[in-house]
Amino acid sequence: MTVSSSGRSVVITGAAGGLGGATLRRLANHGWTVYAADLDSAALQALASEQVVPIAVDVTDEVSVTNLAERVTAETDQLTAVINFAGVVGVGPLVEIEPADFRRVLDVNVVGSFLVNRALFPLLHRASVAGSGGRIVLLSSETGWQTAMPFNGPYAISKHAIEAYGDSLRRELMILGVDVVKIQPGAFKTGMVESIMGRFERLADASTYYPRVLRLAQKRVPQEERRAGDPADLAALIEKVLTARRPRPAYRIHTNPQAAALSALPGRVVDRLLLTAFRHSA
Repeated sequence: MTVSSSGRSVVITGAAGGLGGATLRRLANHGWTVYAADLDSAALQALASEQVVPIAVDVTDEVSVTNLAERVTAETDQLTAVINFAGVVGVGPLVEIEPADFRRVLDVNVVGSFLVNRALFPLLHRASVAGSGGRIVLLSSETGWQTAMPFNGPYAISKHAIEAYGDSLRRELMILGVDVVKIQPGAFKTGMVESIMGRFERLADASTYYPRVLRLAQKRVPQEERRAGDPADLAALIEKVLTARRPRPAYRIHTNPQAAALSALPGRVVDRLLLTAFRHSA
């Protein structure tokens, strides 16, 4: 299959996940050709349709990403957009987390985005020159612009890095006519919260320094689930970003107001509040 220059085509990494899958379905239903990239090849096959082309890829592996770019290039002469949904959650004490787990978060969330966007950029640039698109969407997080919280360090570090990467990339690519947009979402109903609950349990069991505090932090995780948004809302925002004539540099959606308020306070004040909460909670 070769997509014409006038067709709307997009690569979505992490396409088999909750947010990536919701975005894939919305765009495919609205006539986009979607190259659905994910490490979960079995889940990808279930997504295949006339509008969806599944491609197995490991975003942390340079050879795998090169193969992705070659596959897409063989099917289309230009690309409207790349949406970087591939990501993993990383939680745990920074003095106890296994180095391999820490590196995995940065490899997937940061290096993976870098590799994918670099490999697919020629197709985006061609679309930009032709006047038919050329846009990169990065999945940051509310954690990316807020002050980092205890035990969320690996994930926060990766999303702060995406913020810096996105700003630098946007300012480089605006010279070439390619837009870069950061999405900064809060919690969504994707199964992530349930996963974090189990991770905190395992972390507490293995911790030398923080077993009680980690179990306390675990008890607060369900609050995120209760306020979590519908992935369809984020999918609608992504389509808006792809079709806007002049998109904003960043979009926030379903931000946690309490976390945002904490980020507005001086750092020492936040430190005292957190220390008091941990000391006086059962």
